[in-house]
Amino acid sequence: MIVIGVLIGLAVLGLVIAAHVYAWRRLVRDTTRTTRARRVGTVLFLAGPFCVAGTITTRLLDPPFWLVRLLAWPGYLWLAVFLYLVLALAAADAVRCAVRCAARRIAREKSASTVSEQAKPPPPTAPVQAVLDRRQLVARAVATGAVGVAVATVGHGTWSVLRGPKVRRVTVPLHRLPRSADGFRIAVVSDIHLGPTLGRGFAERVVATVNDTGADLVAVVGDVVDGDVEDLARATAPLARLSARHGAFFVTGNHEYISGAGQWVDHFQDLGLLPLQNARVELPGFDLAGVNDEMGSRYDAGPDYERALGDRDPARAVVLMAHQPVQVHRAVEYGVDLQLSGHTHGGQLWPGNLVAGLANPTVAGLERYGDTQLYVTRGAGAWGPPTRVGAPSDVTVIELRSRDA
Repeated sequence: MIVIGVLIGLAVLGLVIAAHVYAWRRLVRDTTRTTRARRVGTVLFLAGPFCVAGTITTRLLDPPFWLVRLLAWPGYLWLAVFLYLVLALAAADAVRCAVRCAARRIAREKSASTVSEQAKPPPPTAPVQAVLDRRQLVARAVATGAVGVAVATVGHGTWSVLRGPKVRRVTVPLHRLPRSADGFRIAVVSDIHLGPTLGRGFAERVVATVNDTGADLVAVVGDVVDGDVEDLARATAPLARLSARHGAFFVTGNHEYISGAGQWVDHFQDLGLLPLQNARVELPGFDLAGVNDEMGSRYDAGPDYERALGDRDPARAVVLMAHQPVQVHRAVEYGVDLQLSGHTHGGQLWPGNLVAGLANPTVAGLERYGDTQLYVTRGAGAWGPPTRVGAPSDVTVIELRSRDA
C-alpha cells in the first residue's frame, strides 16, 4: 500500500509539474521576445508555485500560526488561479487548433478546385518577421484572456465564500415520524474549515446564518476546523452562540482527526455543542444518532453503528449524523430513515464535482438508498483555497414531515 501511495504521489507530482511547464510556455515563453523579459516573466510565474511549496512546508513543520496564515492566502489562491489558467489555456489551444485545421482544409479545397487556379503563380509569402509578430500577438491575447478569466473566476468564487453561506430549505418526509413531530426543522452545517484562511469573522457569519433560521435543532456534521485549539480557540469562540430549542449537536469529521480530535471534542463541549460519538439521544418524535468519521478508525475511534443504533426502538424514526456520504451503506443496514452528511463540498472547484462523484455516492442534495434517505450539504466554508466555483456554500434547513400529517 505504501508503494502504491508513493507511485500515485509521484504521478500527481509529475502531472502538476507538466501543467506548470505548459502554462509557463503559454504565458511566458510564447509572449516574450527578449531574454530579459522572459527571465522576469519566469520569476513572476514561479512566485505562485513557491508560495504553494511554502504553504505545504509550514503545515508539515508546525511553525508559528501567524506564518502559516501569511503563506496560506497566496499559496492556496495560486492553486485555484492555476487550475483555471490551465483550463482556459487548454480551451484556447483547442479553439486555435480547430481554426487552423479548418483553414487548412479550406485551403486544400480551393487549391484543387480548378486546373487553371493551380496554374496561377502562388501568392507572395509573408515575411518571417510578420508571421512571428502575428503569432506573438495572438499568444499575448490568449494569455491575457486566460489570466483575466482565471482571476475573475477565483475572485468571484472567493467573495462568495467570504460573504458567508446561503440558506437552503429541503423538505424530507419520514415514514415513521409521528404527527406530533411534523415540521421539525434541523439546521445542517458542515465543513466550516476554520483555519489559516477562514477565521473568527467567518465563524460569526456562519453562526448568524444558522441562528437566523430559527431551527429546532442544529446538526454540525464535521470538519469544523483545520488546526490546533491553541491557534483556533478565538476563531471558534462564536460557535458558543449557536442557538436552537433542542440544542446543537456535532459529530467528528476527518479533519478533526487530522487536527487532533480529542482536544476538539473537549473544546466543542466547552462551547456548548453536544457530541454524538457513536451515541444516540431521544428527541420528541424521533431519535438523533451520530457516528464518528471513518478516519477515526486510524486512531481507534472509528464509527460504531451497533453502539449508536443497535438497541433502539425500531418503531421510532431515526436521523443519523455521519460526516461522509459513503457511510450511508452501513446506515441502510441499520434501518436509518435519514442520514445527514457533508464532506464533499459539492466538489468546491468545478470540475471537482466530477472527481468527488467517483468517491462519494452522493455529491450534494437528497437521494434515496433503499429505505434510507441521504442528504449531503455542500458545506459552509472551504478547504485549501477559500474559493468555490460551481458549488455554492450553504446551511441547509431540513424540515421533517410526517406521512400522517
